[in-house]
Amino acid sequence: MNQTEAKEKIAELSDLLKQYSHEYYVLDKPSVSDAVYDTFFNELRDLEAQFPELISSDSPTQRVGTEPLSAFDKVEHDIPMLSLSNAFDEQDLRSFDERVRKAVGPVEYICELKIDGLAVSIIYENGKLIRGATRGDGVIGEDITSNLRTIRSLPLTIEEKSVIEVRGEAFMPHRSFLSLNEARKETSEELFANPRNAAAGSLRQLDPQIAAQRNLDIFLFGYGNWQARDLATHSDYLEYMASLGLKVNPEWKKCATIEEVIDYVTHWTTERPRLQYEIDGIVIKVNDIAQQEALGFTARSPRFATAYKFPATEAVTTLKDIELSVGRTGVVTPTAILDPVKVDGTTVQRATLHNEDFIKEHDLHLGDTVILKKAGDIIPKVVRVLTEKRTGEEKLFHMPKICPACDSELVRLDEEVALRCINPNCPAQLQEGLIHFVSRNAMNIDGLGEKVIQQLFKANLVETIADLYRLKREELLALERMGEKSVDNLLRAIETSKGNSLEKLIFGLGIRHIGAKAAQILAAHFETMEDLQSATYDELIAIDEIGHIMADSIVQYLDEPRVKNLLDELRVEKLNMTYTGPRLKQTEQTPFSDKTIVLTGRMENYTRQEAKSIIEANGGSVTGSVSSNTDIVIAGEAAGSKYDRAVSLNIDIWDETDLTEALKELE
Repeated sequence: MNQTEAKEKIAELSDLLKQYSHEYYVLDKPSVSDAVYDTFFNELRDLEAQFPELISSDSPTQRVGTEPLSAFDKVEHDIPMLSLSNAFDEQDLRSFDERVRKAVGPVEYICELKIDGLAVSIIYENGKLIRGATRGDGVIGEDITSNLRTIRSLPLTIEEKSVIEVRGEAFMPHRSFLSLNEARKETSEELFANPRNAAAGSLRQLDPQIAAQRNLDIFLFGYGNWQARDLATHSDYLEYMASLGLKVNPEWKKCATIEEVIDYVTHWTTERPRLQYEIDGIVIKVNDIAQQEALGFTARSPRFATAYKFPATEAVTTLKDIELSVGRTGVVTPTAILDPVKVDGTTVQRATLHNEDFIKEHDLHLGDTVILKKAGDIIPKVVRVLTEKRTGEEKLFHMPKICPACDSELVRLDEEVALRCINPNCPAQLQEGLIHFVSRNAMNIDGLGEKVIQQLFKANLVETIADLYRLKREELLALERMGEKSVDNLLRAIETSKGNSLEKLIFGLGIRHIGAKAAQILAAHFETMEDLQSATYDELIAIDEIGHIMADSIVQYLDEPRVKNLLDELRVEKLNMTYTGPRLKQTEQTPFSDKTIVLTGRMENYTRQEAKSIIEANGGSVTGSVSSNTDIVIAGEAAGSKYDRAVSLNIDIWDETDLTEALKELE
């Protein structure tokens, strides 16, 4: 066989095997036996061995074609992968429906099974799978392309040449989970607690050969950066993804009313056990994309969707002790220490008790037999006491009157239910404050995790935030498990953090009631720490999204002498005290003021998220689809159907040069 004949035969076999795989792994309707598939697969593999120059990256033989990795690269999502708000009962669903209808009027919902696996993002460009990543923290994930390529239900090529990012859930079917644990039992390896953990562990294997052996599956249900076409509804996207050969869960359903949604939820609450994979709830989304855009997002989740979580499995155990911990704001939190018990496949030994009132309301005694469940299938929670099991040897628990970390008197502020230590020098608060300060959404100092902070604190090397910036190389080298390379990397990360924009510092300070979004708003408004420190209560509450409680908390915090001293120390250490993000124009008109803008295509000098942040910071609104309400479409390379629709609607179209010129007006 010559090369031309081999090329034709390889193409024929590849297409045939792709068809058979789609029938087997996606449609669950195989048209040939495994033996027939294996015969053609072996023929293709032998041909490619004879003509290696003809092997393509999307060949069925190349599902596992990379060497083991040393580490996963970090990936920034163009559009954040936000989590969903939760609903736990029928009333929560009705409240969600009321909020939605109040905002946008009559709606149609899409209900989908919430797959219990690992959330992933997959990008196709020019019809080829070019990258797959984990959700991570929603902004930064890990590149797991090699492992995702091993999932046979995920096509390596699709009939769509535009750039599209699809999102879904990789999971381990029951049969794969049972087979995996049987194999691990034979080799005396630790068994996986549940399919979710097994799927996550498989996709985070550095060797894709291992991931390939785990027989994972995937369902696609959403999208991120989508340049393919403008579709009017979420159901349109599901149908289009399925038409491309992407595996979409077939159990989704349109619901015209919240009553139909509740019926769907009720049905799957009872029918859940018959599925061949795990689900932990139902996702409810507004179907109309224009209504989704009108509802928008909070800092953490979309307002147009929610996740109903199934009632958790309960377990019975014994309350052995109650442990107290002090958080960074001084709140003393009791935690139940329990006899180990399995709940939904996970061994639980600790559960939150929230506060003193919770303990009193549930009449908890040490030694009690208690009912435990996982709230939202995640957080262990004591729900009630089996008082009929008491023997008389149980002991009543009393919350202390003094702080367990510093012996200061505990108080209740503003009729709060929580007991709080108000000693600003409480070592537990200082340590928790440092852990918060270095966290990802705050100053994001790589290498300064919780354990390292505890180690530094125990060695008396740090007490306040400013101490982090005074650490000496020789001090760090004297600590256990701190080699020269790790110390140098840590000091470099600390030095780099000095240049962070102001909002990172504001959030890192841990001001009560001030989250990451509020910190961004404050930084963009005042632009310098000096101006924020001199701001009055009235100036603060005049800002959109800064309420009375937040304003009062900011004024009180910044007026404390210890905080003023801390900020002065940080200035001495040369920390940036200025906002370096997109400028927020509140009174001046900008080229983006009150404009609805759509971004499409690839730009040379801006990522989509950068352009979106700049536009929104200057009074514009960025949406995902072109309609008669769109004012401007900013088109980069390969703009696709959004550009064509803008032309047909006679909408103003900018290129990247126009965007750059508009930004110059803001300088």
